[in-house]
Amino acid sequence: MNKNIIIAVVLIVAGILVFLNASKDVSTYANFKQAANGDKVKIVGQLSKDKPIVYDPQNSPNEFTFFMKDADGVEKKVVLEQPKPQDFEMSEQIVVTGELEGETFVASEILMKCPSKYKDEEIAVKEQQG
Repeated sequence: MNKNIIIAVVLIVAGILVFLNASKDVSTYANFKQAANGDKVKIVGQLSKDKPIVYDPQNSPNEFTFFMKDADGVEKKVVLEQPKPQDFEMSEQIVVTGELEGETFVASEILMKCPSKYKDEEIAVKEQQG
């Protein structure tokens, strides 16, 4: 066989394997009810500020527990397998990626939408214009 053909075939197979591996990690947006089927999903919600937030960096540095409500108002306990993010309590919206295990959502990733640091300046500018 020609050396160039072998290299081309190897590159094509490698490309297909990379694509298949990347496509496995794609998860869909859902709510807690839809997450009950056991698939890996992303859930958008808000922090339940009236419930406890537990983080003990001395004993469990990679376990952070909190409660969140999804878009339908269903509240679940979330266990994040990472350290507590900075300014977590100030988040307006949370997106967690993981799986529902019983009544607990076990998250491997988190994204937070925090209030804009420019929000106060924006209000002041509008008041001056108005």
